[in-house]
Amino acid sequence: MKAVIPAAGLGTRFLPATKAMPKEMLPLVDKPAIQFVVEECVKSGIDDILIITGRGKRAIEDHFDHSIELESILHKKGESELLREVRAISDMADIHFIRQKEALGLGHAVLKAEKHVGDEPFVVLLGDDIVFSKKPCTKQCVELYEKYSGPIIAVEKVPKNMIHQYGVIKGELVEDHVYSITDMVEKPKAEVAPSDMGIIGRYVLTSGIFEALKSTPKGAGGEIQLTDALKTLRKKERMYAWIIEGVRYDLGNKFDYLRASVDYALMRPDLGSQVREYIRGLK
Repeated sequence: MKAVIPAAGLGTRFLPATKAMPKEMLPLVDKPAIQFVVEECVKSGIDDILIITGRGKRAIEDHFDHSIELESILHKKGESELLREVRAISDMADIHFIRQKEALGLGHAVLKAEKHVGDEPFVVLLGDDIVFSKKPCTKQCVELYEKYSGPIIAVEKVPKNMIHQYGVIKGELVEDHVYSITDMVEKPKAEVAPSDMGIIGRYVLTSGIFEALKSTPKGAGGEIQLTDALKTLRKKERMYAWIIEGVRYDLGNKFDYLRASVDYALMRPDLGSQVREYIRGLK
């Protein structure tokens, strides 16, 4: 499979930090958010990755490219561990880039991947959605696709007061954590939401999504919504929702960003004990 990472959003929820820096490059401690997403692909066995960027996103391309000057300086200073880490970023996968020239929504961004993906199934990972889990979230979804041979939409249970921020599925239970999708709605009001299961930034899709996107008119926010195209595709292909195993963070949400930063710091051998001690000392 190939992976597609839409990363063309403007990041308005994190202004002014994102005025000159892509939101996907906001770091958790010392690692940019989008690097976590790429590493998840690689850990799931996927090393052919297309990143959809936009204007002002050149820093993403530079991050995954070799930095000859930096590597030379690290080599001269004898910083072998840092040099290894920096080189590993550019060597971890075959990463391709294409620009979404107009901000027409997630659906439009996915459509830009058609030539690269071709007729094969592929995964979509949002560039500012991070999932910490024992088994990579993408691998969970791919394994489910291999079992059911239909598109897989990752979901999580969402509090009622936040449901209007999500695409929401309606489905019939197939097995534990797996639903056969019967309907989905983009950003419904809480009182009319078909369930509490919100769609998050992990999908396994078939090439049929491209034809569905081409016939999808602009929807919520005046954008081409991927959820609307998925509703069309569902009429032709049986589609499944998977309640993910792991902790997911929406890094476009300021509190989630802070929570992810703290949780990641706690996981790290070089920082965990210091951070725990600091937290215990807070009043």
